[in-house]
Amino acid sequence: MAAKPAKKSVALSGVVVAETALSSIDAEQGILMFRGYDIADLAEHATYEEVAYLLLEGELPDSEQLRAFAEELAQRELPANVRTLVDGNALDAKPTEMLRTAVSLLSFDDPAEDATDRENDRRKAARLIAQLPTIVARHHRQRQKLAPVDPDPSLSYAENFLTMLRGDQPSEQEARAFDVAMILHAEHELNASTFAARVVAGTGADMHSAITAAICALKGPTHGGANEAAMRTFEEFGSIEAVPEGVRSYFEGKKTIFGFGHPVYVTTDPRARILKRLSEQFSHEGGEPNWYAITEATEREVHEQKGLWPNVDLYSGSLYRYLGIPNDLFTPLFECSRVAGQAAHVLEQHANNKIIRPAADYIGPRRREFPVRTA
Repeated sequence: MAAKPAKKSVALSGVVVAETALSSIDAEQGILMFRGYDIADLAEHATYEEVAYLLLEGELPDSEQLRAFAEELAQRELPANVRTLVDGNALDAKPTEMLRTAVSLLSFDDPAEDATDRENDRRKAARLIAQLPTIVARHHRQRQKLAPVDPDPSLSYAENFLTMLRGDQPSEQEARAFDVAMILHAEHELNASTFAARVVAGTGADMHSAITAAICALKGPTHGGANEAAMRTFEEFGSIEAVPEGVRSYFEGKKTIFGFGHPVYVTTDPRARILKRLSEQFSHEGGEPNWYAITEATEREVHEQKGLWPNVDLYSGSLYRYLGIPNDLFTPLFECSRVAGQAAHVLEQHANNKIIRPAADYIGPRRREFPVRTA
């Protein structure tokens, strides 16, 4: 397997540390494929449930397989101890912190907590995909001092989440847009959170431990928190007219404008193109400020001033805001989607397990003699 071109600003950039059959990236052309399927085709024709199945099983499901898998993913209820955790700490814990801790607690209720065989890993993966959105929605409702909305097994993944979050069933257009956003975030090779999951799985640790570690890695603003950080910048700009000077001020102050550049792609992230179209569709429904227009103006200005290309985080924020989702849920929703890819990587890692233990270049002092102290 050939190494990718290295980027000096990114540790381990271009270093191949594992083999995977899950996804592939053409950095020059801006193409992302899940198990050989172009992400653009999956976003156009598939559902999140189908994509999650594809990642876990290796093939798209037929109608019977999809029905059975949808039934697995409809088991969205949380055990009593997790409900108690969420409800009792809703006003104190931030959404990503709550998700991290709740996922760890889910292992307490698992009948084979330490098992790492494929059958148990696969079962745990489906349960995590099903339950993570319930954690996020329940926590949000509780911190808003609103009654939680129970999951509805008759609804699709997207319909159910938006209903649990907002208290009313979404339109067909809203549900499909959210579904596509989840597809686009579901897998992305050895990103930081997925790599963290594989490192933990490589020690022989269980699925819940690996996914908990992945959430910890996803939390940072240079990974899963980037779309939230980007949205804060757009709020700061506040209007299209303020964008050119705002961007210039950021660069002069050597501050990062999140949503641009990528450790892998050297052109526009293919996911950004799709999210941009979705955000633009909702922008026509009115409302101020026009988040899509501000984002597009920022994209144009950043490219003119620095030649940077958009990544997946640039337009996901404006789309989520059009769907009524607050900024601090962007990262937890990233995890609700990405858990499918992370879990599939854990399955891969456990199937042919080797501990991941890189080396480091020592840059400290040479050998020194311990000083002899006199009384």
